[in-house]
Amino acid sequence: MTKAEWVEAVAKAADLSKAKAQEVIDVTFDEVSKAIKKDKKFLVPGFGSFVVTKRKARKGRNPKTGEEIKIKASKSVRFKPAKSLKDAV
Repeated sequence: MTKAEWVEAVAKAADLSKAKAQEVIDVTFDEVSKAIKKDKKFLVPGFGSFVVTKRKARKGRNPKTGEEIKIKASKSVRFKPAKSLKDAV
């Protein structure tokens, strides 16, 4: 599903204009992002959780040259689906 298809589905289901549905979706993702930055997690019961994870610095290889390189430590967001979502798929 593309974002445009999602906007159309939300607009139809909630009896909104496409512009208003787009705004609702954008605000939702902005708030989710803020919550993840602040609390390092965001939980949606019955759907899943988004959690910030840390990766240690490590060594890797440049696939083109085979040269060993250093990969810096980083943070990422991990999604873990809820059991009900797993069962539905």
